[in-house]
Amino acid sequence: MGISFDKYFDCDGNIREGVLGDGKWLKFLTETDNVYVNAERLESIGSLSGKETLMYVMRTLDILEEISKRDALSKEEKEIIETTLKWSEVAKGGLSKERSKWREKGYPLDIHNIASAYIYRDETGDEGFIYTLIKTHGVIGQCIRGEISVSENKELLAYRDVKGIDLQRILFALNECVMRAVSENIWKENKVSVESMIRDIVAGELKEFSAQYRLQRLCPSEMEFFDSDVSFFEKEIFPKFELWYFEAALSSFDMGQIRTILTNILRSVKALGKEVKRLNFKPLSDNLYYDYEEKKHVNVYKKRIIEKYLLDASVQNVDIEVKVENKSAFVDFNFSKVCEKLIEFCVEAERSGLLTFEKSIIVLYDMFGFRRDAFDRLNNEDKYLSTMNDVTLSTKDGIIDYVSGESVVDVGSGGGILLDKLESTFPDKQVIGTDISTNVIETLNQKKHREGHNWNVMVHNFVDGTMEKEVGSIIFSSILHEIYSYTEGENGRFDIESVKRALQNAYDSLGKGGRIVIRDGVKTKGNAVRKIRFKTAAGLDFFKNYVKDFKGLKDIPEDKKVLSIDDKTLTVSGDINFIREFLFTYTWGTESYAHEVQEQFGYFTLDEYKSFFEEVGAKIIVAKELLEPGYPDNLERYLDLLDENGDETEYPYSNCIIVAEKIN
Repeated sequence: MGISFDKYFDCDGNIREGVLGDGKWLKFLTETDNVYVNAERLESIGSLSGKETLMYVMRTLDILEEISKRDALSKEEKEIIETTLKWSEVAKGGLSKERSKWREKGYPLDIHNIASAYIYRDETGDEGFIYTLIKTHGVIGQCIRGEISVSENKELLAYRDVKGIDLQRILFALNECVMRAVSENIWKENKVSVESMIRDIVAGELKEFSAQYRLQRLCPSEMEFFDSDVSFFEKEIFPKFELWYFEAALSSFDMGQIRTILTNILRSVKALGKEVKRLNFKPLSDNLYYDYEEKKHVNVYKKRIIEKYLLDASVQNVDIEVKVENKSAFVDFNFSKVCEKLIEFCVEAERSGLLTFEKSIIVLYDMFGFRRDAFDRLNNEDKYLSTMNDVTLSTKDGIIDYVSGESVVDVGSGGGILLDKLESTFPDKQVIGTDISTNVIETLNQKKHREGHNWNVMVHNFVDGTMEKEVGSIIFSSILHEIYSYTEGENGRFDIESVKRALQNAYDSLGKGGRIVIRDGVKTKGNAVRKIRFKTAAGLDFFKNYVKDFKGLKDIPEDKKVLSIDDKTLTVSGDINFIREFLFTYTWGTESYAHEVQEQFGYFTLDEYKSFFEEVGAKIIVAKELLEPGYPDNLERYLDLLDENGDETEYPYSNCIIVAEKIN
């Protein structure tokens, strides 16, 4: 564990006899029924042990031992820092009865540095230098993060010239212990800033950071701010409030949403009529995360609902919640019981891969009026984007060879892999990504800024209109089938007019000589019969669910889609296009079923593609069908594909590549 842990605990984790006499700090940290942790620092919510605070303190003490030897701290300096570290987190511990007494005294337990200092003073009678160090510990880091004013360090100024106290050495060592125990990287990234601020404090200079700087530190994902944003924080927030857990709670929201949240908070604080010094976002931070596949994620269900509320405060089942206690306004969003239960159900359905997951999502859509399209995949958008980036590039690489003009648009950019490829292949072209999901665009912008890309992205839907400016090429890579499957046309979903409208608008967005490049599913010509012989009963069960749930292929009569199901031989037969659609859904597996069953991959035959582009006056450069090798390679483990006579047969084509050029 570490030398400090071994000093106080035996190999079984029990407190060594006699060590509690060292002070009540250890009793408060070990005898506690309070689990206090910053969710921002967790890899997984499920990894909570209840001992996070204790182990953090032990790490700080271990680091102090290292610093003491490295910097040759005096005995007195080490004792001052050690006592400070031992007591600095006690407000996070204690039993319920002790915590109740502290609250009755008015100790702000959620502002743990101040509350810990008060508890230390109660237990020791000391309210001198160590008391001040406890009270201000962590404040320098908060200043650097933009959360609070530099003036909050003012109590340290009283010890600048005290004999026997080297304030600079002590603050250097203390802050290194505090930060490194959280993260070595955090210390490396902030060491220079910390040391610079400490020198200013020792010199008696409490230099405030500009509002622009603080805003950049609070919202590191935002590349620039409007003057109105800076002015809002400069006038309404920074002079009036400390900000606690701001980045942890709000980093996934954009600046417009953040300002709306803060405006609502200010309105609530004014209505409550109580003095407020701090805006504490820990309740929101704690409630906004959950575990998915053993890793911590933002609960996108809650986030999307909050975003909807921020757009329209009249939305039912959710409201902002502000509670004031000890001059702190605690911020969260309150969901109705029905809404909470529905969110919980969605989470559990998602984790277990239930086929009812899609139904639960649809109820959520109905309750809040979300779009019913696959681009807004809510919970697993990150996983979906990752999956899209992992899909073989065998044919995706090839399609960029057909790009022409000075600019190229990637429609439905997903995880951004094609954007990256276009940028690296055509460094002199303007590369633009579009998507109808704001979530995807947010993620892509983060990727752009994080990785330093030059491409740009925008929210756009070709079903609704053309691009504002003419472009050289437009690529539809595995996206037209989603437009076909999810767009609500005059005839509902699976309306070919949606595809035609998107392609017509894209064609109208091209300059002369511009090209539409398509890589997508292709429908098989004719109505041949194909059979599937499953190798397990689970495969047949999957097929039966698919028959019940798949709503596409409206042009095929229901009685022609599936001709037979033989439970004994695990064999089914049906129209080749129904069988083909099933195969390309089955290959994605159970976990993706809820989404993939909503999609029809083939909507045009190759001849129908040609006919459409001939009608709009385009010159067809390429029109070819192909079979992605990954499909049969994966599926042969689970089934045999047979012709109508029961003989093994080739898989139907899965994809096509179409290149159409505008000649006028």
